[in-house]
Amino acid sequence: MARKPDGERYLVERVQTGVRIEKRILKVLKALAEYLEMTLGDLLEGVVLHAFEGKAPFGKETLAKIEQLKSVYGLELDAEASHRLEEEG
Repeated sequence: MARKPDGERYLVERVQTGVRIEKRILKVLKALAEYLEMTLGDLLEGVVLHAFEGKAPFGKETLAKIEQLKSVYGLELDAEASHRLEEEG
């Protein structure tokens, strides 16, 4: 897809989904979305679009806020854990 000039919008179709996600990760994401004054869906779309291009989605200030939120919600998982998550039961 060609890049549009700054400020020009993209028309998209959004769908409702039922995604299962680790509880503390979701709490951090919801709190971060609130902090950034955006919806959880908008935050996730931005993170994924950055990841698809191999780009970091957050700057230093936002990463510091994420660390605070991880501490608040007891999230000790990191990228190394991403392929080793297992549900109880």
